[in-house]
Amino acid sequence: MTKLRLLSNNIWNCDTNKSAWEEKGEDCSAEARMPGIARVYAELRPDIIGLQEASHKMVDCLMTELGKLGLRYAVHWTRFTSVLYRPELFELVDSEYLCYPTEFPPYEGSFNDVRSKSCNLAVFRVKESSKIFIFANTHLWWRNRNPNAKSYQPGSGEARAHQVQLASALIDKYREKYHCPAVLLGDMNDTYDSPMMAAAHACGFTHAHDVAVEYACQENGYHYCFPDGHKPYAPRPFVYAIDHIWVKGFEKNAVRRFERYTPDYYEALSDHYPAFVDIEL
Repeated sequence: MTKLRLLSNNIWNCDTNKSAWEEKGEDCSAEARMPGIARVYAELRPDIIGLQEASHKMVDCLMTELGKLGLRYAVHWTRFTSVLYRPELFELVDSEYLCYPTEFPPYEGSFNDVRSKSCNLAVFRVKESSKIFIFANTHLWWRNRNPNAKSYQPGSGEARAHQVQLASALIDKYREKYHCPAVLLGDMNDTYDSPMMAAAHACGFTHAHDVAVEYACQENGYHYCFPDGHKPYAPRPFVYAIDHIWVKGFEKNAVRRFERYTPDYYEALSDHYPAFVDIEL
């Protein structure tokens, strides 16, 4: 039995310091924040990491900081959704990148600003056991589906559901090719009771939170950290979470733990706290 720790982390696309932070004597640049992100990975020791909002500068800084801590990861590059993995444990045997469409008829407007919303799929072989699995890292459309919200855009909930369907079709193509289980994780930008989640269930995915046999975190793992500053983490119930980990095709009881990591020092690093799963293959 191979034990895997798979982690999802939106690390906030912010390369340079902002005036509001500078006025407070703080720094939100990539150089300032990536040592803290590297510290998280040193403490959690994930085997594979799906990054969202990860600019090339941020990944470059992060890899440098990981090296300083003696942590060796390889990078599977894409635009904002790169994947880090431990090359001594895994062989990358196949991959595909899906950038979600900008348009979503009949709704008006863009549903993929700066081409940051995508699915980065990697097929890994465990070197020790030769077992194969799919790791798909995604970032879905961000605007709110609630008409009363400031960031409301009509069709946003439906667009996210459609993006889940596109990611699922991509994953199923590789599941058919390799006859293996799959994990789909990332910043889904919507809650547990959303059209996006309904689409995931319809596509055969199960939330790792719902099937974890040892522990399942009951918090949402999200707080205020933006160009105008940051605020302490005040946890809300799991149903309000927007970072999710879904599984498909694994054996019963394979998911051991579903967790969010919320150390105090993380407050000024990103608005999204890392979510991870311990799973057996």
